[in-house]
Amino acid sequence: MSDLGEIVKKSIKEKGLPLIEEAKTKLPLYVSVRELPLRFQFGTAKIQKFFEGLKEGKVYMTQCKKCGEKFFPPQADCPKCRESDMDWIPLRGEGELLTCTMIIVKPSTYAHYDNYVVAIAQMKEGVKVLAWLKIDDPRKIKPKMKVRLTTVEREPEGFITYGFVPI
Repeated sequence: MSDLGEIVKKSIKEKGLPLIEEAKTKLPLYVSVRELPLRFQFGTAKIQKFFEGLKEGKVYMTQCKKCGEKFFPPQADCPKCRESDMDWIPLRGEGELLTCTMIIVKPSTYAHYDNYVVAIAQMKEGVKVLAWLKIDDPRKIKPKMKVRLTTVEREPEGFITYGFVPI
């Protein structure tokens, strides 16, 4: 059993509850006594252009050719008119920050990352995008600030994704 498991067992024995102290805030945390490993898979054949674009340094959205509805993340099928004929449109990258939050208390699978900012921006192409905002000082974040959507390499895993940077 992990060190956390031993701490939880001790807490249950002493308090009758699986409560521990969160390291940074010193606030109590309830710890589930069951571990839940989770890894998911989904097919990407219909949206493969999105992943190919990331490798080329491009971020794509889709737009239905019939009704004009726009989608990000890209969709292969339009839920509005039920068509599957989509245009692939590269996002130019310019957007305006709508909202954001700094993530300090993270899920265990993200615990190895430093604190990070998750943001939503309205892009010039008319879609909203949710992504991490890379910024050296969160105090520099301002309402409606201009951001650029770009491809980034997520470390330490080394995979390509997308994120915002201030303009």
